[in-house]
Amino acid sequence: MQNGRQGPKHNYFLTLSRLILIPGLACNDAMWRSQLAALSAWAPAVSDAIARADSINGMARLLLQEHEGSLVLCGASMGGMVAMAAARLAPERIAGLALLGTDPRPDSPEMTALRRAAIELFARGRTREVIEPNIAFAFHPDNAPALGAAYLEQVLGAGAQQLIAQNRAVIARPDARPHLPQVRCPVLVMCGEADPLTPPECSREIAALVPQARLVLVPRCGHMLTMERPEVVNATLAQWLRSVNPPDG
Repeated sequence: MQNGRQGPKHNYFLTLSRLILIPGLACNDAMWRSQLAALSAWAPAVSDAIARADSINGMARLLLQEHEGSLVLCGASMGGMVAMAAARLAPERIAGLALLGTDPRPDSPEMTALRRAAIELFARGRTREVIEPNIAFAFHPDNAPALGAAYLEQVLGAGAQQLIAQNRAVIARPDARPHLPQVRCPVLVMCGEADPLTPPECSREIAALVPQARLVLVPRCGHMLTMERPEVVNATLAQWLRSVNPPDG
């Protein structure tokens, strides 16, 4: 599905832009394992800025400081929030955005209350008690049995302090929507059709606001696209990257 509006054309790609993958909340390079192999022609790197800053804007600034030059950013969930912030902070450096299962809106009061309650439990050492029952919300029912344990291990491995800091960062995140119409680079927006955490309406809103956006909804998929439907995600990303950031040769 292609957004009908087209922004001005820019010659971003005199040289190959660096592909940076940005994980979601409490995740790491394990969630990108399939993409690191499938997208090797673009020499992707996984940023860990989300683990070393205490705000979405701070994560974006750290990423921009640590990766020089022209960048193509691919962010999942909270990583997509960081990617959108980087595009606002340094638009001249962002050659493309791939936004997977993310939300341009600020948290609702109800979601903020849920996050604050979870933060209290994390601080009291009850991390597994919070995370384990919520795994089902991260995956399509067909995919949860095979992938839930690996996801749980990844999130618990982040530790309580990282979960606290990142949830606070998400609560305080800026509303990305006022800035999205100014994005002039190509944007790929992907979402699982059955994602209950960042439902398709969030991705549709991004695609409607960005001048050069392509929207892809992935069937039989929940929130964790890169783990649940890697074959679809990899093929879609590779096709998009070849059009906006073709590798040498």
